This record gives sequence, structure tokens and C-alpha cells, in this order.
Amino acid sequence: MPEIKVISINKPDDANIIVGQAHFIKSVEDIYEALVQTNPQMKFGLAFCEASGACLVRVEGNDEELKKLAAENALAISAGHSFVIILRQGYPVNVLNALKMVPEVCNIFCATANPLEIVVAETKSGKGIIGVIDGASPKGVEKDSDIAWRKDLLRKIGYKR
Repeated sequence: MPEIKVISINKPDDANIIVGQAHFIKSVEDIYEALVQTNPQMKFGLAFCEASGACLVRVEGNDEELKKLAAENALAISAGHSFVIILRQGYPVNVLNALKMVPEVCNIFCATANPLEIVVAETKSGKGIIGVIDGASPKGVEKDSDIAWRKDLLRKIGYKR
């Protein structure tokens, strides 16, 4: 029977995080290239959990603080072939399609700025991500004033006209 663990993710309040799964050691370089080609100004750290051979956390990125945080979170999760991206000066929505087009990327579990927990199952063979807990539960259904706020926000940050 697997042991279920909940891993709390450590990230700065001003950063976003993407957690996914890929399948090959070359993933770390291909994901890096996809990120810099999509948004060269974005700062990020990327860590990939190698699932065979040396079984190391492979690290890339263009920001030392974010690389260190991505590596620490990936090691805490320790699920084979999972990856963690922590980014600033860009949003996941800007890079998700590029990530999904990386041939080795199998799954994106989440992309969020919210507090995040990763639910992991551990067996004698290793660990695997079961799911994520992304932020808080809804407190109700939006009203007209909430709709107006949402639409205004999207226009203020440039995602809608």
C-alpha cells in the first residue's frame, strides 16, 4: 500500500510555479529552451527529477535564486521525471503552450501563483505525483460586482481589451 504525503511548496509571493512531468534527461534542456524562446525577459528556475541512472535533480534557469528554489522543491517532491519551474516577470499563460509542445512533456499538473501543495504517493519503488492542492476552496459564486472586478482586472493587466 502506498504512503500518501503532502509536500508544501516554497515559493516567493511574487512568483508563479508550474509543476509537470516529462520523460527524458534531455527534458531539462528542451524545457529551458522553450521558456527562453517564449519570453526572453522572464526570470526562472527549472528543476527536473531524473528517474533512472544517477537519479539527480537536474537544474537550469537564468536566475540563481529561482534555480535554487526550484531544486529544493523538486527534491522535496522527489517524484520521478517530475519538473518544477518557478518564474517571475512572466505568467504561466505565456509559456504553457510552448511547454506542452516540448516532445518529452507528458503532463502539466498545475500552473499557479497560489499557495501550493503536491500530493505524492510513495512505494518501495519511488514516488509519484497524485495531484495538487492549488490555493483555497471557493467561498461562493460570483455576483455582478465580482464579474465587473474580474473583467476590469484582466483589462488592467493587458489580457483583454
